[in-house]
Order: sequence, then structure tokens, then C-alpha cells
Amino acid sequence: MHSVHWPALVTLGIAVLLFVNAANVGRQRGRYRIDAPHTSGHPMLERAFRVQMNTIENTVLMLPVMWLFALYLSGVWAAVLGALWLAARIWYGIVYMQEPKCRGPAFGTSMLLIAAMMLGALWGVGRVLLG
Repeated sequence: MHSVHWPALVTLGIAVLLFVNAANVGRQRGRYRIDAPHTSGHPMLERAFRVQMNTIENTVLMLPVMWLFALYLSGVWAAVLGALWLAARIWYGIVYMQEPKCRGPAFGTSMLLIAAMMLGALWGVGRVLLG
């Protein structure tokens, strides 16, 4: 069995990121006096909301493939790739809040890391099924 302690730590880091993103949306709502359920009304709220939603959407894809990679291939490498993904999503959020048009490289990096984990997970599962 592969060690899952490091991917568990990355998972906790992702939970913190999701919490921080949600808090940022709330902070922008308060700063610009925009009551829920509105998600528009000031560009900074809209940016914070998009960062939050895009990160949630990306997380739904990332977590299962990271854990499959950890269980069927390598817990350490899953954590390394997951930590890089986490760094890319933090980069994405910072850049998006400053200038949304510049978010492409951070987004692309996070998607490339998901693809790497997905291929690794597929390889690991396939190896067990065919082995």
C-alpha cells in the first residue's frame, strides 16, 4: 500500500484554499455592499466569485484523480503533483483578482497537472487490472 499521508496533507491544503476563496467572496460582498444571492454588481466581487467557482469546478476533477494516483501508483508523487496543482490554483486566484485576462498560464498549469495525475491513475489502475 502506498503512503497516503502526504496526499491527505495536500487535501487539507485544498480545503483551506476553498475556505479562503469563500471568505474572499464574503469580504468582497461586504466591501461593496452586495447582498446575497447577487453575484454581480462590482468587478471585484465578480472576480472573487469566479475564482471561487472555477476552483471548486477544478477541485471536483482534481481530487479523485490525485487519490487514485496515490492509491494505485505513488502517494508521494500524487502529493507532489497535488501540491503543484494547489500552488497553480493559488497563482490563478491572485492573477485573476489582479487582471483576469492574464489567468491563462496558471489555469493551463493546473489543467496540465490534472492531466498528468489522470494519466498516472489510469496507468496504475490498468496495471492492477491487467496484471
